[in-house]
Amino acid sequence: MKSNKTILAVVADANGEVFEYPDLLMAGMNGGNTRLPRPGELVPLPAGSRLFTIPGTPPVGCDGRNGRAVTLRKLPRHYGGGKAQAVSAFLTPGYTRTLLPAAAYGDKQVQLPLWSYTAVGWCVEEQRFYAAAVRVDRNTQWEPEHFDDRKLDPLVQKMLRAHPENRLLEQLARCALDYHCFAAKNLFFRRWEAPLPTSPVCNARCLGCISLQEADCCPSSQERITFVPTVEELCQIAVPHLEQAENAIVSFGQGCEGDPILQADTICEAVREMRRRTARGTIHFNSNASDPDAVERLAEAGIDSIRVSMNSVQEHFYTAYHRPCGYSLAQVCESLRRAKSHGLFTMINYLVFPGLNDLSEEVAALGDLVEDAGVDLIQMRNLSIDPDFYCRAMGLAGEGLGMVEMLRLLKQRIPRLQYGYFNRTREQFFPEGYETDWPLPA
Repeated sequence: MKSNKTILAVVADANGEVFEYPDLLMAGMNGGNTRLPRPGELVPLPAGSRLFTIPGTPPVGCDGRNGRAVTLRKLPRHYGGGKAQAVSAFLTPGYTRTLLPAAAYGDKQVQLPLWSYTAVGWCVEEQRFYAAAVRVDRNTQWEPEHFDDRKLDPLVQKMLRAHPENRLLEQLARCALDYHCFAAKNLFFRRWEAPLPTSPVCNARCLGCISLQEADCCPSSQERITFVPTVEELCQIAVPHLEQAENAIVSFGQGCEGDPILQADTICEAVREMRRRTARGTIHFNSNASDPDAVERLAEAGIDSIRVSMNSVQEHFYTAYHRPCGYSLAQVCESLRRAKSHGLFTMINYLVFPGLNDLSEEVAALGDLVEDAGVDLIQMRNLSIDPDFYCRAMGLAGEGLGMVEMLRLLKQRIPRLQYGYFNRTREQFFPEGYETDWPLPA
């Protein structure tokens, strides 16, 4: 964003109607700190993104005369009067947020659902929305325009008729049709990355788990698989996809399951059988990587890549969010080292939150881990959680360096490090020019 643009605050009335507010400039939050966006922190709202209100939560903007934060609890009469509500963007995949919506979160009466909340404003000169974001992945295969449900249902029914006894296929049909999971849809479209959920249990209790929540205050967005598929059920789905799909990937570790590391024996057997039947395509493993020995066995069985989820590389933040049962962050880091030593393409599924992941000590610790474990790529995934709840749970008080600065510093320190948002085929693990491929154009 050039400095000569005027980005106004965006607010909503009590009915949810969204409009720009000319008396306030757009503000965002880094952790609990409100400030104006900095150069490089805004992009035009990406196609496929959505706007929604933050119920019962007044918006905060900046006074253009002095830069001070102003809370707008009530709209002026000429705007209809009534209570004002904050507005958030939900970004299309491939973009990492740089600021949270600026709002008086202390006023809200409910814990917000599991969405990634992103600051949004209105550009006067261009007459369009801008979002606090930066692009981290060029892959366009996950954009909503590619997922036409009118074409999907006949494909789902055809595959179900071909394999009526396959419980996993029935699960994925529900994921595609009811939960609108893009990965599950890919399976039936026979293209790109398709999921292989395997584990009904987990050994972590993540605060933002999307398949299991301990209380009704923050319901999970989908139900967890209730069974462990057989080797044949897995192969019946995976092998045709690997053999036939464009840019074929099959991946263990999905939003509708626990952690697949707990089913490592079944998965190892299934992967060996998949590779016995076909050498084509990429077999990927998403996990908390709590068991280094299991990671070694999976590598020996034939997986190609691993993505390890973590909200932080600092023990106190990691434990507070993931709440691991029977393992520690040290074992997770050891898994990354062993995965790399066995030739896997290694990624961190970094659950990012402005105000934590751009803290100077976090940036330094992340750089240390990347160098020590040989991590190839960081997936800059927006953590879906109530911002106020997360700040309190993590004990965040200070302000970070800024997400763009965090990305710049890491790339400067480790030029070989790649940023992204999605899993990759083997052919795209190390694309041409990756050492200098940053920043990406919006």
